[in-house]
Amino acid sequence: RDLGAKGIRVNAISAGAMRTLSLAGISGGRGMIAQGRSFSALKEDTSMEGVAGAALWLLSNLGMSTTGEVVHVDAGFHIIGLPEDLAEG
Repeated sequence: RDLGAKGIRVNAISAGAMRTLSLAGISGGRGMIAQGRSFSALKEDTSMEGVAGAALWLLSNLGMSTTGEVVHVDAGFHIIGLPEDLAEG
């Protein structure tokens, strides 16, 4: 609310699991990649290029009326999630 009046847009990108150094430091991180693809709507991994593209869109004039949003770039994993038997364990 305070920044919008100054023409400043504030958005976030919620990226899915990607092969990064930080993911390698998480217990079970590699399994997240293997399972995430099968549970995503697009049946693909989250790509760094997809995340970068979303960031460029938000930073460009193409996203000029977008603010206060969290953009999920996760191949649709967030709309499906883990099956119940895996989510509980």
